[in-house]
Amino acid sequence: MNNALTATAAGFGTGLSLIVAIGAQNAFVLRQGVRRDAVLAVVGICALSDAALIALGVGGVGSVVVAWPPVLTAVGLIGGLFLIGYGCLAARRVLKPSALTVTAGPADPVGAAGSRRRAVLTCLAMTWLNPHVYLDTVFLLGSIAADRGPLRWTFGLGAVIASLVWFAALGFGARLLSPLLARPSAWRVLDALIAATMIVLGVTLIAGV
Repeated sequence: MNNALTATAAGFGTGLSLIVAIGAQNAFVLRQGVRRDAVLAVVGICALSDAALIALGVGGVGSVVVAWPPVLTAVGLIGGLFLIGYGCLAARRVLKPSALTVTAGPADPVGAAGSRRRAVLTCLAMTWLNPHVYLDTVFLLGSIAADRGPLRWTFGLGAVIASLVWFAALGFGARLLSPLLARPSAWRVLDALIAATMIVLGVTLIAGV
């Protein structure tokens, strides 16, 4: 029971660290939340898409690396190096923070997403046409989950819960979060936490190979 809770917590922390960083998808969800425009649909698309991709990573990548131990070694090294690099980029953003602008101008394609249909299509595009989404959720989370062995699905469940919690908080709490997230200092704190988490996870993965 304790092992399952630990795996779930680890998945939650890893998943949250990967999705919290500033990006087009988060900016879009925040803007939709501020405008109260198709928030439920947008949050649902983001959370369900993440769940599907995480399941693909845990089931696909996880089963492959478990079946072939040499692949687990290679994935552990590559994943560990990627995590350390990801953490270094987050640490760099701590030194040069950027605010998340929630007011879009008329020339901004995100600002033009006024209708529910356009909001849904924009959200789908930002989610499924972003190569980083596949790298983070399918390959990276899948490789980290594989290291958990039989508890990899429990780890994946934690990552799915993290995604749901984050997007729900970002979308439905946008009215409260937008003044805070518009400040570079807030993202500096978040990026510092992300950097520490990613570097520790990366070193742990490489050390375990």
